[in-house]
Amino acid sequence: MFENYFKIAWRTMSRQRLYTGIKIGGLAIAIGTCILITLFVRRELTYDQHYQKGDLVYRVYRESNLHGETERGVYFPAPFAKALQDEYPEIELAGHYNPSANAGAGGNTVRRGDEIESAHEEGFVYVDQGLADIFELSFIRGNAQKVLLEPNTIVITQRIADKYFAHEDPVGKILILNNDETQVYTISGVVQDPPATTHFQFNFLISLAGKEFWKGEKTAWMSSNYLDYIRVRPGTDVAALEKKMDALIGKYFVPSAAASGDDRSLMAWVKSLHFKLQPVRDIHLNTAGVGDNLPHGDIRYAWLFGAIAFFILTIACINFINLSTARSAHRAKEVGLRKVVGSPRSQLVNQFLIESLVFSFISFALGLALARTSLPSFNTLLASPLTFPWEAWWFVPLLFLGAVLIGFVAGIYPSFYLSSFKPVDVLKGHTTLGARSSIRSLLVVFQFSISIILIVATLVIQQQMHFILTKKLGFDKDQVLILQDTHTLGDQIVAFKNELVQLPNIKNVTISGYLPLEGAARNGNPFWAEGAKEPEEGVGAQIWSVDHDYLPTLGIDLVAGRNFNVELASDSQAVIINQTMANALNLHDAVGRAIVNPWNQKWNVIGVMEDFHFETLKKHIEPLCVVIGRSSNIVMVKVGSKDFQRAIESVSGLWKKFSPHQVLRYTFLDQRYAAMYEEVHRTQQIFTGFAALAILLACLGLFALSAFLAEQRSKEISIRLVLGATTGSIFQLLTRNFMTLLFIALVIATPLAWYMMQRWLEDYVYKISISWSTFAVAGLVSAVIALFTVSYHTIRAALANPASRLRSE
Repeated sequence: MFENYFKIAWRTMSRQRLYTGIKIGGLAIAIGTCILITLFVRRELTYDQHYQKGDLVYRVYRESNLHGETERGVYFPAPFAKALQDEYPEIELAGHYNPSANAGAGGNTVRRGDEIESAHEEGFVYVDQGLADIFELSFIRGNAQKVLLEPNTIVITQRIADKYFAHEDPVGKILILNNDETQVYTISGVVQDPPATTHFQFNFLISLAGKEFWKGEKTAWMSSNYLDYIRVRPGTDVAALEKKMDALIGKYFVPSAAASGDDRSLMAWVKSLHFKLQPVRDIHLNTAGVGDNLPHGDIRYAWLFGAIAFFILTIACINFINLSTARSAHRAKEVGLRKVVGSPRSQLVNQFLIESLVFSFISFALGLALARTSLPSFNTLLASPLTFPWEAWWFVPLLFLGAVLIGFVAGIYPSFYLSSFKPVDVLKGHTTLGARSSIRSLLVVFQFSISIILIVATLVIQQQMHFILTKKLGFDKDQVLILQDTHTLGDQIVAFKNELVQLPNIKNVTISGYLPLEGAARNGNPFWAEGAKEPEEGVGAQIWSVDHDYLPTLGIDLVAGRNFNVELASDSQAVIINQTMANALNLHDAVGRAIVNPWNQKWNVIGVMEDFHFETLKKHIEPLCVVIGRSSNIVMVKVGSKDFQRAIESVSGLWKKFSPHQVLRYTFLDQRYAAMYEEVHRTQQIFTGFAALAILLACLGLFALSAFLAEQRSKEISIRLVLGATTGSIFQLLTRNFMTLLFIALVIATPLAWYMMQRWLEDYVYKISISWSTFAVAGLVSAVIALFTVSYHTIRAALANPASRLRSE
């Protein structure tokens, strides 16, 4: 019997090649898309799931609340981890790491001890043994229990070991960082590369044993440089432990704040602190607003993409249902004859379900092939190394189950509908499709509603991205070269800068670790206006150490006062503030006034700079002041002409003079700025793709449906033509219903799309307003595409010879 079902299914597919191609093609595209999105969602939801004791691992973060404003952070002082383990028996292990670039983490140049050529590497992190134990690092070489207990030791990943010690045992070998003889490390172990699905990414682990980044760090409780993790003992009441941990505030933090001087804002902040524990498996998608400067996913996007995958698959299934029911008249006599010769309805239902399953399995095979072919491009788009989990026992059975489920869902309604025809009515030619036509109309409305929503989303994201890239920022990001690894020059950096300025095509050069980019060096400190009634919390502001060429190099304008003067010794106590800080301190005529810094020192305001955006447009411009001083040695070069290649060649030549064994690495400020919004650009591309897919699938269904309607009304069209109807009137007759459905879809989609995109724009402080024209464009695009889709069959029907259709009447 089943063999007969398959034969009938194959014959049906062979006779209706156009409709078969549309059904299978639409389902294959939708299934391939769903597989790719499922791989992405699975990756996002499985971050940090590889720890055997992951349910016992937590990251510590702090929470404070002053005057109704909640602030969270994850950086703690050096002695905090040890105090946690010493004070609370519930904590089995405590550890921490320092990711600060100022401490030497992040990127460094590295060379073997027996070589002179250096190469740049990323992924340096300072860690202690406790953290290695908590994260259950898999060591290939070295003693896992002692590998980070000795000073001046370093652990490298398998990838780094293969790169620098391809055929050697790296343990015991020497690595030198930044060509600095004080940064000589002995390799103590090799660890497996961290999986892509962990928030803790690294290439080099430098031991914190014996390391003190500044004098007194090990006993200082008012610094914030380390991220701390704990592993609790099984059965621990985490909520109770959080409350107990607050006792450390009174024991260590309050006395340390009191010893730091008469700083009422610091004491108020310390007393408002509470400690919280965040499960390690929640870190990637649930940041809790802690500002850890790590790359994160967004749980909203994971669920949104999942929902879009569901809707795309739904659209394809709707096409299948629509075409199956629309073609019912062609199979009505078959159903009637089978019932006359004794076929029960259950047998007919089974036959049509088998046909649906055949369609589904063929579509699944093609969809899987499409997904595998598209995976490299999808990975590039998402910047995520997705792979098919063929090794997982559940993957292939899940694919099989998915094919069965889709075949059943898409085929159950057409099966019962087709098998419901009454033999007497069918054989007399009395088959009615009116009620079913209404259902098909609702399904078409649903398809185009989804398509319009995705078109609106794409347009809004594109408009916001254009706004971001063209907004006046308050500084000039164009033609600014950022030289990397210049900290390796040490004391020679000033001489390097002086010679850079002499090069042709170089307008200006500045040295500062503070860049107007998110993720660059930042700090926060309270300030007061001299003579003002001091609010307890002060005015929080950034302090940036710059040189006198910083403002001219970046084109930051002064609205009052002057820039720093290298000839004036008094400028060592001078400060330039931005407009936001002047307003926050209520300094309407700020130049010549004094402000009190966190160390109770007076700084004289010599200038007020125009507000400029030094974070993303998701944040307000904060109070900022700049002072003369040395910070991390990052060199920025303002190029005078657009002949960047010649300027880069000149700079590279000078670099060779100062650092002959190190390749010059550089980026451009405008590129770094655009990179801050790479996620937005990626989202725009993804939604564009989703919208295109949704429209394609909807149009495939519309194309086939218009062919059916044109065929169903062929005799009516012929009679109208005989009676004098024009081709235009026939076209209008056949497209009127589709345009009505499209209008209804636009009415339904407009408020939904507006609400969704308003919620998305809430992440931005500086943003566009959604215009009615966006919805008009979405509707117009949909209408043009729909008209183009149905025009082939409608025009063909209008131009057909009426005599050939009415000959049998």
